[in-house]
This record gives sequence, C-alpha cells and structure tokens, in this order.
Amino acid sequence: MTTSNQSIARFAGIGYLIIFITGIFSNFFVVEGLIVLGDAASTTANIRANALLFRTGIFSFILMVIFDVLLAWALYLLLKPVNNRLSLLSGWLRLVNSAIFAIALYHLLHILNILQDEAYAQIFSTEHLSGLVLLSLSAFNNGWLLGLVFFGLHLLVMGCLIYKSGFIPRVIGILLIIAGIGYLADSFANFILTNYNDYKDIFMMIVVLPGVVGELSLTFWLLLKNKTFAETEQ
Repeated sequence: MTTSNQSIARFAGIGYLIIFITGIFSNFFVVEGLIVLGDAASTTANIRANALLFRTGIFSFILMVIFDVLLAWALYLLLKPVNNRLSLLSGWLRLVNSAIFAIALYHLLHILNILQDEAYAQIFSTEHLSGLVLLSLSAFNNGWLLGLVFFGLHLLVMGCLIYKSGFIPRVIGILLIIAGIGYLADSFANFILTNYNDYKDIFMMIVVLPGVVGELSLTFWLLLKNKTFAETEQ
C-alpha cells in the first residue's frame, strides 16, 4: 500500500467518523428528539422552543452531506484497483443518495420559514401551521427513505469490492453486503407494506446491526490501516 493510498484511507476514515457523529446527532438528538409522534402541536412547540438546536441539526446534516460526497471520491480512489467500473458505480450510487438527501433537507429549512415568516401566521391558523410542519417532516423522511435505496445499492457494490479486494478484511465486505440488502428490504417494505409499522423493529434490526457494525469496522480499519501497512512494508 503506497503512501498516497494510506493518506486516502486516513481521509476516508476521518470522513466516515464525521458522518457518524453528525448523522447520529442530527437524527437521534435533534429530529427524533423534538418530534412527538402523532402530535403535530407538541412537535411544532418543541421546534419553536428549541429553534437553535433545530438549526444546529440542519447544519450538522449539511456537514454530513458534504463529507458523504468527499467520502464517495475517497472510496472510489481506494477501491479503484479492485475494479474501476464497479468502484465508479459505487461512488455514483453514494453521490445520488447524497443529492437526494440534500434535496430532502429543503423540507427542514422550510419548517423554519413556516414558523418564522409572519405571512404564514397571518394566513394560517396555529393548528394549520402545525399540520404544515408535520407535512414537511414527512416529506423529509420520504426523501431520506428514497435516498437509502441508492445507499443500499452502494453498500452492496462496495461490499463486493471489499470482499474481493484482498487488502480489507472479507468479513467487513460481508457485513456491508448484508446491510445493503437490509436497507433495500426496509425501504421497499416502507413503500409497499401498509402495515409496515408492525414489522418496523424487525427491519430496523436487519439494517442497524450489520450496517453499524460493518461501517464502523470499515471506519476503524481505514483509520488504523496506515500504521498496519507501514509496518508491513518495512
């Protein structure tokens, strides 16, 4: 492994780590922390009362998208020697997911407009405004869900590349392939099943376990591999 590839791997590891931190903060501590399921009024009140936190969450999501794009480039360069075309496909699939998610973020920004623009307050009642906030949150989630279809495909292709690479542990590739299948199954189940909520926890386990373990394992390998390869080449 050349010094150049070691630098790319280190950059990819740092990028992955930033994506984990920003994604977990924005999704679990901000969005899910402020949403009260089935209660538009309470959700709207929470966002009003925690406007700075909500803005910080959006900013954190934007950072996540930026590093997702940079990571797509770094992973392409790292896996290019395995198979150039598949590595390019993997990168483009991740970029499509990033683009769709970036568009979905518009709906979170729109919530700020709804709650702060006096024109909305003059036209709509408080109850109606709460309904608009809930619709925007639903549109954001739907956009994210659509993007995850392409992310699942990205994990499938990347997992196959890693499995064949010979320089990244095969078990990481296997975990990413399973995670990719899980993302696809979960996304399509959301689109197709009218009683998806009855199986939500099952699908969540299929996605989260291999996905988190696989991507975290890849992250730490990317961060630590520089020392490993340096010792190997001596």
